[in-house]
Amino acid sequence: MDIKDIIKPENLVYKKTELMTDNVLSYCPGCGHGTAHRIAMEVIEEMGLTEDTIGVAPVGCSVLAYDFMNIDMQQASHGRAPAVATGIIRTWPDKIVFTYQGDGDLAAIGTAETIHACNRGENIVIIFVNNGIYGMTGGQMAPTTLPNMKSSTSPFGRDVETMGAPLKMTELVALLPGTNFVTRHAVHSPGHVRKAKKALRKAFQNVKDKKGTQLIEIVSNCNSGWKMTPVDSNEWMVENMFPFYPLGDIKVDGKIVKELH
Repeated sequence: MDIKDIIKPENLVYKKTELMTDNVLSYCPGCGHGTAHRIAMEVIEEMGLTEDTIGVAPVGCSVLAYDFMNIDMQQASHGRAPAVATGIIRTWPDKIVFTYQGDGDLAAIGTAETIHACNRGENIVIIFVNNGIYGMTGGQMAPTTLPNMKSSTSPFGRDVETMGAPLKMTELVALLPGTNFVTRHAVHSPGHVRKAKKALRKAFQNVKDKKGTQLIEIVSNCNSGWKMTPVDSNEWMVENMFPFYPLGDIKVDGKIVKELH
């Protein structure tokens, strides 16, 4: 049997979205960024938003998104993606604008931009990848690093008494009046990928309907920064990250649906 007889449209199970380039992903093997990229681009393509969507990515691992996302993209300075996205959506209010940011970016140098954009209710989607560490620059402690979690700048573990508690940005912005949909997901298993993609679709639809700020947090691993294998890092994430950053919807249609801690 010829291979052409097998690969027919009616037999097609999966096809790579045209909104992902053919460039080989340069992320560390096992990293969740690639999957997060893919499902975001699939949603945009499936919703027919390709020509109207503009993405904004700042500094950190997320800056590599330009190599892989085959849509209009704009770079922002470290932490400033929500401010740049604000300028774009204010200039072109009928566009679909999203930011793609890591936790060292969104929750540290970009804290003010994130909080104020969410408080104003800018009509944008914020995709927030949280791996609890500065992944690109050497594995330093981030605002999201767990208590007692080791990093290159907290080699004995994060001491909450002297270093402060981790910042739960998603719960924080859920309290702001401008946020419409706030939720937390993961992409380490097929089931979680499906749920995350469903949340992204809802967020982009809400922006299309001009409902305000949508924030989708994706809790991910950083096996290189955590000094683990990909499999071990996913297991560690489930056992340690998820209890502190529980998955699920926090705010839906402008209403808090989950008790905040």
